[in-house]
Amino acid sequence: MEMNTLTQKTSLRLGEFDIIAAYFKDLTDQDGVALGIGDDAAIIDLSLQSKIQLVVASDTLVDGVHFPSDASAYQIAQRALCVNLSDMAAMAATPRWFTLALTLPKEKANRQWLKDFSMGLAEVALEYNCALIGGDTTAGPLSITITMLGEVPVGAGLARSGATAGDGVYVTGFLGDGAAGLLAITKVDSFRNKPKIISERLLSLFYKPLPQIITALKIRHLASACIDISDGLVADLGHICRSSGVAASVDTAMLPIHPDLRENFQDQCHGWALFGGDDYQLCFTVPPADLSIIDDWIYQGELDATRIGVIVSSSDNNPAVLIDGFKSLERLRGFDHFIP
Repeated sequence: MEMNTLTQKTSLRLGEFDIIAAYFKDLTDQDGVALGIGDDAAIIDLSLQSKIQLVVASDTLVDGVHFPSDASAYQIAQRALCVNLSDMAAMAATPRWFTLALTLPKEKANRQWLKDFSMGLAEVALEYNCALIGGDTTAGPLSITITMLGEVPVGAGLARSGATAGDGVYVTGFLGDGAAGLLAITKVDSFRNKPKIISERLLSLFYKPLPQIITALKIRHLASACIDISDGLVADLGHICRSSGVAASVDTAMLPIHPDLRENFQDQCHGWALFGGDDYQLCFTVPPADLSIIDDWIYQGELDATRIGVIVSSSDNNPAVLIDGFKSLERLRGFDHFIP
């Protein structure tokens, strides 16, 4: 890139992904790195003799940004570890170890808060068989940084860059629950006349999303690309499209939306499914030759997934997500820490 072009670009307001691409993506040599910055996690070659690659992901959760300030220590811990485990699922890796960097306000540095936090962390770690191996604690505004390490057989890790025209587009589970859960937290009145069981289910999923590890391991030898849905389906499928140089066509009639949302939030549920974040389901693509295998698994109840569209060629060299045949212009970037 020419210097004057770079100067012009950096004088504009940069978003989260612009900052990563411009200042960190090619910062160092990539010796031993099979897959670097740009996916949900990095894949590292351990040695020429090893049959296993190391998968590494790191996420920071900040008070008031990634969880409500009045969330309990138990809830915060469970959410922090689950969203990091979801990155392992996106790469089709088996989680093994994690480190914890905990920045804690002095008023929360008491035995009860720490006991509740460690209990929440331990329960998730036990469920997914991963071990805490180190980290750091400091005093300051509440934030939690977890670095997750996992394993994948050499060459078996999934990336965002493998989709080609004709591939089917699938998502796991239900979409829209994450956005609805956030509404249940921030606008309680929206659920005042709804059955209590609806908000309870949504709150449970918000604080403890279900990382799709088992599903990822099942599909990893068939899927061509994969990502977890943290910023919203359109935004995250858009990442696959940009990395793969393709476009995607999504049929909204096929979106898997929980019956509770369809019945009680008819006007909002499709928007939540398309553009809402925090679902932590998987979006993955499958080549035409393997579609029948995936569809049969779904039919037999062996795989909780739905085919929602197809990968198409990007004729204008501008990868996009088409919704019912029309290019999506709403919230293409998804959630961004630096651009509202």
